[in-house]
Amino acid sequence: MKKPEAVLFIGFGGPEKREDIMPFLEIVTHGRGIPRERLEAVAHHYEKIGGKSPINEITRRQVDAMENQLRAHGSILPVYLGQRNWHPFLKRR
Repeated sequence: MKKPEAVLFIGFGGPEKREDIMPFLEIVTHGRGIPRERLEAVAHHYEKIGGKSPINEITRRQVDAMENQLRAHGSILPVYLGQRNWHPFLKRR
């Protein structure tokens, strides 16, 4: 069996700042026919909590915790983050 070369931590992703909200929502809803008015309503919810999602910070803390645990157990595997709907993307759009 081949030894692992890295750990890939996969997250959903979310907007980091107000300017990211609509591009993020457009990515998440791409091809689903969601009316623009609905996206604007959802964008307003993000604006009410400061213009960003807490998910990226939470995910980064999880990545850091995983890396710390691996190091504590003697592993030197790199830990990477890839996200489905925001930077860093798993797949370039």
